Amino acid sequence: MTVPKARGSLTMAGLLAKERIIAPPDYNRWRVPLASIAIHLCIGSVYAWSIYNPSLTRVHGVVTSAADDWSLSAVVWVFTVAIVFLGLAAAFAGKWLEEVGPRKVGVVSACCWGGGYLVGALGI
Repeated sequence: MTVPKARGSLTMAGLLAKERIIAPPDYNRWRVPLASIAIHLCIGSVYAWSIYNPSLTRVHGVVTSAADDWSLSAVVWVFTVAIVFLGLAAAFAGKWLEEVGPRKVGVVSACCWGGGYLVGALGI
């Protein structure tokens, strides 16, 4: 029979386990708001769509529109898809968050967010 190690040990519960989300008394609680701000900045990147519009609608005519540039109606579906998936992800991840805890959901979300930017970079 194995004896569980102390609370800080990685063998008792994994680093991302729900059981490890309770902070010890000496924990620096300023990390929590900083992490929350970082997460909300990532979520808010989808709302920066208006920054991308001029670049997307003036692909060939950099200063003014050219004949073969995309129209706004041709590119606005990207924002629609992004907002729909943001809502769906929030709905499903919220339930999953209650089951497994915030650490696992945060790591998976960060990987998906970074992966999305990498896939987008491949398209440029």
